[in-house]
Amino acid sequence: MKHARHFAAILVAVAIVGMLAVVDAASAQGKGKGKGKAKHSHHNAQQLLGEKIKSNGHHKLDQKGEYTTSVDVRNGKVAGLQVKHAQKGDIPVTKYKTNKRMALRSDESQAGGLRLASFAQEQYLGTLWIGYGYIDEYGNEEIYWFPYDMILDGDTGAIEYIPV
Repeated sequence: MKHARHFAAILVAVAIVGMLAVVDAASAQGKGKGKGKAKHSHHNAQQLLGEKIKSNGHHKLDQKGEYTTSVDVRNGKVAGLQVKHAQKGDIPVTKYKTNKRMALRSDESQAGGLRLASFAQEQYLGTLWIGYGYIDEYGNEEIYWFPYDMILDGDTGAIEYIPV
């Protein structure tokens, strides 16, 4: 009788450990490619573009691994933003709009570290920001922000950006 209780207790312990292993494996799969909570990286596209805004044409803005981000400039305004993956080609881009400043210039950092963009908002009240975002292979979104007055077609087709 005593032996049967020990056997039952061991059997229950093995079953519990097995169930925990299955739950842990399922949880690990959810953290993989394109799963879990996405990270948003905000970039000051105005600063990245710099003086190139003065010349018409196609200009490279940024490179993140296999992704190259570029803009078309016409008459001092951004006419569009494109993202190309080295193997996959064109990547879909989402156009956003917001009244909150989402990205700082590098010269706006404080001595103790980078100042949060939301604290810099007071000096830009009433400014509309237009962002172009794409999702990388890990499910993270890279968003490039311009002031509204730099965009040729303004907020046409832009959806309201809601921070995550």
